[in-house]
Amino acid sequence: MVQSKFRSFLQTSIQNGTPVFFDGGMGTMIQAKGVTGFGLPEELNFTHEELIRSIHEQYISAGSHVITANSFGANSIKMKGSLHTASEASRKAIELIHQAVEQVKHSQEVFAAIDIGPTGHLLEPMGKLSFDEAYEAFKVCAVSAQSAGADLAIIETMSDLYEAKAAILAVKENTSLPIIATMTFQSNLRTLTGADVLNCVTYLEGLGVDALGFNCGGSLEEAEKLAEQFLEHASLPLLTQPNAGIPVVEKGITCFKITPEIFAQTQERIHLSGF
Repeated sequence: MVQSKFRSFLQTSIQNGTPVFFDGGMGTMIQAKGVTGFGLPEELNFTHEELIRSIHEQYISAGSHVITANSFGANSIKMKGSLHTASEASRKAIELIHQAVEQVKHSQEVFAAIDIGPTGHLLEPMGKLSFDEAYEAFKVCAVSAQSAGADLAIIETMSDLYEAKAAILAVKENTSLPIIATMTFQSNLRTLTGADVLNCVTYLEGLGVDALGFNCGGSLEEAEKLAEQFLEHASLPLLTQPNAGIPVVEKGITCFKITPEIFAQTQERIHLSGF
């Protein structure tokens, strides 16, 4: 395994018991800026460069160590019919992070992460998408990101371990990027396709990821339960990126009612329970 700068940083942080701070959501920030009328969020990398760059800058200024690219759907399946290819969108997304890093005065180390989300289709035999098709779609994103200077890959919001495997292998076999994989869980603490935390930990660790965890989901209470189970079973660093509670829609706008203070307290409890 290649000893990347991010891997060294992660190992040192774990040894010292200090948390590594990742940034927050991209979609909610775009919405807060009042930008509408676009097709895919990844197209904003080209039409609203300053918007995406400014969001990254805000997260850097807030102290984030890892900045996640606006590339969640940058795969050939989701971007079919777009004016830009998945490769172009991935490359541009990483370039915007580097530009933001150069603009902001900061004391912490900052790493650029390519964000790889699901294709939006179920893989065979549950769906019609083949494993190889998913693999190739993820491969294009990962290879382009590494060539643009990505430091790591975050494979996130996966609800199917088989699709997660396609993404992990696509990154692992075609790049030297460290991999963090996070699953998303329902209120029963199982993924959409039925995997529990122990299944996920066993599967993901077997595939050789650098860190694992969960993102999105429901309430903060559920997040604490998930974290407890991950900490019980996992031998790798844990990434927790829950929603700020369950969102509600007010006047057509999705809102999160949990305050920053309550969210921070929950994350602090999770962090302290791991030591």
